[in-house]
Amino acid sequence: MDDPVLSVVIPAFNEENYLPRYLPTVLASVRSWEQASGQRGEVLVVDNASTDTTAQVAAGLGARVVSEPIRGIGQARNAGAAAAVGQYLVFIDADVDFPIEGINEAARYLASGTCVGGAIPPLYEPTKTGTRLLVAAWALYRRYGCGAQGVTQFCTRAAFFALAGYRAELFMSEDVDFFARLTRLGNQCNKPVIHLTGLRVRPSNRRFEQWPSWRMIWWGNPITARLFLTSRRFWRNWYDTTVR
Repeated sequence: MDDPVLSVVIPAFNEENYLPRYLPTVLASVRSWEQASGQRGEVLVVDNASTDTTAQVAAGLGARVVSEPIRGIGQARNAGAAAAVGQYLVFIDADVDFPIEGINEAARYLASGTCVGGAIPPLYEPTKTGTRLLVAAWALYRRYGCGAQGVTQFCTRAAFFALAGYRAELFMSEDVDFFARLTRLGNQCNKPVIHLTGLRVRPSNRRFEQWPSWRMIWWGNPITARLFLTSRRFWRNWYDTTVR
């Protein structure tokens, strides 16, 4: 059987309660692309030192599980990419409702050779006024800064390793940093990144709904997200005491 052409990498820490809801949407999108293209894909869940049954749940749902014992979102993404087989890489967060057309569209652009990668924008739907303002701030950043968050990013394998992947020493904004470097690479080789604005991924609202608005705004705004990026202590409330 031919090797997978496309690999989806999903970093996960203690996601046993969210994978059963969200991972099937990714798997369904991969199957849809496989049926349409006649090619194979794979889905890798990177168990990032979970203390629950994340690995067992992911395997039971049909994903290939990769273990990464060093905590860190960039570290986990890189571990998944290192284990992946595909020439196209798609990075998706563990708590994302993924559109059925998503993999097909990302693969189509990557296969065209006209871009080094791209992103699918998120659609956040918080109910609190304060966090709605935060979402609006990020939307402005993506629109005018041409940036993209890591809820869904994709690129060629060659581009990923040319950039040495995500910066593992960053505990926040590793996704924004990676996409900025990917954008520069694309511009240099005349293969600009693509934003699939006709699609949306829907991340969970767990932090928006369970954290007070002031806490979400303080930790999640584009300005704070650039502070003390290499300090695990500064981001402990995001890593260690966040909503699970």
